Amino acid sequence: MKYILNRLKEPSTWRGLTLFITASGISISPEAMEYIVSFGVGLSGLIGIITTDYIK
Repeated sequence: MKYILNRLKEPSTWRGLTLFITASGISISPEAMEYIVSFGVGLSGLIGIITTDYIK
């Protein structure tokens, strides 16, 4: 359990989860998919900007 909690503190885990959820195989219209992918990539970038790469 401690291993999982430590991984959840890492920015790369949150970026990975965001990208995984964004890319999940949901069948929707191409226009909606474009917006979802753009949002997911943007959110992943924002997570990278506001989080630190080092665990204290």
